Amino acid sequence: MNELLKLLEKDAKLTPEMLAAMLGKDTADIKDMIDKYEKDGTIAGYSALIDWEKTEREYVTALIELKVTPQRELGFDRVAERIYNYPEVQSLYLMSGGFDLCVVIEGKTMREVALFVAEKLATMESVISTATHFVLRKYKDKGITMKRGGVDIRSELSDGLQ
Repeated sequence: MNELLKLLEKDAKLTPEMLAAMLGKDTADIKDMIDKYEKDGTIAGYSALIDWEKTEREYVTALIELKVTPQRELGFDRVAERIYNYPEVQSLYLMSGGFDLCVVIEGKTMREVALFVAEKLATMESVISTATHFVLRKYKDKGITMKRGGVDIRSELSDGLQ
């Protein structure tokens, strides 16, 4: 029932009654399906998407690309497991292209992120190289457009450098 999963992914606040009406199914069947998906791990969790720029919270998000040496018989899984267990790590992806892994982390400052990369990631035996990219602004996240004024943060940053 991909349609049920798509609807829940887009809005986890939809009730089983609402989902049943949207899908033309019985509410009890929808509840059973959701329960099954939660138990088998298809539904891994629920969360709210917050636009933190509209709050007082100060933090930075960074995407860190890693080139790593996969471990014999375990591939990238063992390296990934060591990385995703750090509390700073929000997301971790195996990817194709010039880098093997993409780590998304959050920290209070750019310095905190840099120290995480230098002290925790770069020192791992399997890590060959890293490339860190800081997120300056989120325009769209998980399909949701972040609404705000039209000022380009790059122009704000360059004004401060002059």
